[in-house]
Amino acid sequence: MSTSSIPTPGYFSRHIFFCLNERDNGQDCCAQHGAQAAFDRCKALVKEAGLAGPGQVRVNKAGCLDRCAAGPVAVVYPEGTWYSYVDSSDIDEIVESHLKNGKVVERLLTPAELGR
Repeated sequence: MSTSSIPTPGYFSRHIFFCLNERDNGQDCCAQHGAQAAFDRCKALVKEAGLAGPGQVRVNKAGCLDRCAAGPVAVVYPEGTWYSYVDSSDIDEIVESHLKNGKVVERLLTPAELGR
């Protein structure tokens, strides 16, 4: 039997990317709003929950995601779900609801019209 007809799953089931961009020109950016702390918390929670690793969740740093007006922001793929968060409890909710259980956190969705 040929394996070429068998679909190959992605290496990770989900990626969450956190914008950690810092602007030199004084413009508002995610880095000024606790993005590094949110990334660190998410990474620790994902690991603690046993969600990290191949076939599961990968927590990634990103440069500018071009959604500064909504910052700080993170995006979950493959769904393409954009989140704007405020504090650690928001990160906890994203991990528990979306990354662990596949349920989007509606109240944290980034408004579609907010870009740079």
